[in-house]
Amino acid sequence: MHAPSSDVSSENLAELAADLLTRLRARAPRVHCISNTVAQAFTANLLLAVGGVPSMTVDPDEVGAFVASADALLINIGTLDQGRREAIDVAVTAAAGRVPVVLDPVFVDRVPTRAAFARDLARRAPTVIRLNRAEFATLAECPPDAPVTQAVQFYANACGTVVALTGAQDWVADGARLVTLHNGHPLMAQVTAMGCAGSALVAACLAVEPDPWRATAGALVALGVAGEIAGARARGPGSFVVEILDVLHGLDRVTLTQFTKVS
Repeated sequence: MHAPSSDVSSENLAELAADLLTRLRARAPRVHCISNTVAQAFTANLLLAVGGVPSMTVDPDEVGAFVASADALLINIGTLDQGRREAIDVAVTAAAGRVPVVLDPVFVDRVPTRAAFARDLARRAPTVIRLNRAEFATLAECPPDAPVTQAVQFYANACGTVVALTGAQDWVADGARLVTLHNGHPLMAQVTAMGCAGSALVAACLAVEPDPWRATAGALVALGVAGEIAGARARGPGSFVVEILDVLHGLDRVTLTQFTKVS
């Protein structure tokens, strides 16, 4: 039986995030990332900062073997060329029933063919879908002004997946459980690939935590707290990139307990 959202507290999600980081650092899971070209370097560096191991090939001839031996798979469709379409199909097939999959349907709100491709991927039962509000409205085909908590719960239940809807605040839903996360910093929106790298962190946590909702909530707590601390230290977007990697690398239970804010 899933715990109701009323049982979620800042304290127990901070504990969860700390435990996930401990397991990541101990086990060093490999996340295979089919990511967009803009996001690759930052995504890899974020995974390394938390103790994970990135792999990045998008060659359709290689990707199946890489995924088959990975601990999790990230599918990010930010730069969606024909080669990546082929690689994604091979990768999702190789992952099915073997490793958890995170789908990041970047910019599906911009191009109908991209939205159709992402909906096909969503029907292939990814473990988690992480996206922003505009992307969610397009992917789920719901009005942008629909009540967000009802919409994410309905879509998560319909797809049998966890939905992580991120922005100024984050919602994590699986159809039975819902939590709202209130950490983060405005500079997170000023750095290219921050959301993409956050999806990679979710994938890494899925590799060490069998409950996808817990893995996703804990990952986004860690990222939001790190962003909040990094933002207070940074002089602007450039130094923020360095700061958030450093904060994630050393993030601990005491700091998470102090900063985590949920409802």
